Amino acid sequence: MRDPEQSVSLYTERASDQPEVHEVRVEDVTEAAEGVLSITLRAEERRTLPAWTPGAHIDVFLANGLERQYSLCGDPDDRERWRIGVLREPESRGGSEFIHASVGAGDRLRVRGPRNNFPLVAAHRYVLVAGGIGVTPLLAMVKELEKQQAEWRLLYGGRRRDSMAFLGELQEYGERVAVRPEEEHGLLDLDAWLLPPQTDTAVYCCGPEPLVQAVESRCERWDPGSLHVERFRPRPGALDGAMETFEVVLEKSGLTICVGADQTIVEAAELAGVEVDTSCREGTCGTCETVVLDGIPDHRDSCLMDEEKATNTIMMVCCSRSRSPRLVLDL
Repeated sequence: MRDPEQSVSLYTERASDQPEVHEVRVEDVTEAAEGVLSITLRAEERRTLPAWTPGAHIDVFLANGLERQYSLCGDPDDRERWRIGVLREPESRGGSEFIHASVGAGDRLRVRGPRNNFPLVAAHRYVLVAGGIGVTPLLAMVKELEKQQAEWRLLYGGRRRDSMAFLGELQEYGERVAVRPEEEHGLLDLDAWLLPPQTDTAVYCCGPEPLVQAVESRCERWDPGSLHVERFRPRPGALDGAMETFEVVLEKSGLTICVGADQTIVEAAELAGVEVDTSCREGTCGTCETVVLDGIPDHRDSCLMDEEKATNTIMMVCCSRSRSPRLVLDL
């Protein structure tokens, strides 16, 4: 059994270092599956792109004014190119539809990042579970785990085989990858993969909410910290709770603001003239992650792990509030 401390390290890229905005060119656009585009990005003038680690994503600024997050799914060792996979969502809010209809090779885009809220941690074994386009962050993890000669397995589900992206790349890993289209196999057999609980094993899941919840329910008896998930939308009920007024001290700006019951911290800060980097404004992307200097946050995001929330040292100011009358933030 390999020593995880000598192979895959704990990647932690947290909020204190805000990622920069970069100009990139679309080098290539291909169809990775039915309704899924594989888009390769390259820095202008062939400059080196920032390093990234498996699980990282970038924010893409679109010409229609929207900003969307996409997982990096290429090779982390390639410093000249980034790759993202974009699903054309039937109920798109405009981002994926615009990319599929309007973005092509040669186009220039502004992107921010990379940022990693879904880091690969050290473990003796890994169980990866992907649903649909949720396979994208796991692709880079597979590359890293394979390079480290780690013990891993990937369960990959989708509605139809034709709609499941990057199958060709995954074939090289043989039986360690189980491809299970619903039309051929029915729902994923999560019990066979996740029960009984396993020790010294990290579980990674990315996909639609029903799959994430199903994996969470089966990992309730696993050791704390074993499960790591990334969501497309807020966890059901995550944004609910009392809407009380509280005070926020913006330490860097030298301002004290009042956050009303009908406001978020970001909205109150913007009214005071303090700009905060945001994107989703629903607690899923991690763009607005902020260091907490004093006070107790009321965490309502869907990206921080429970262990991170318990420290009360960082918070998502786009949606989270305060359990204490006063918060002091590094803004």
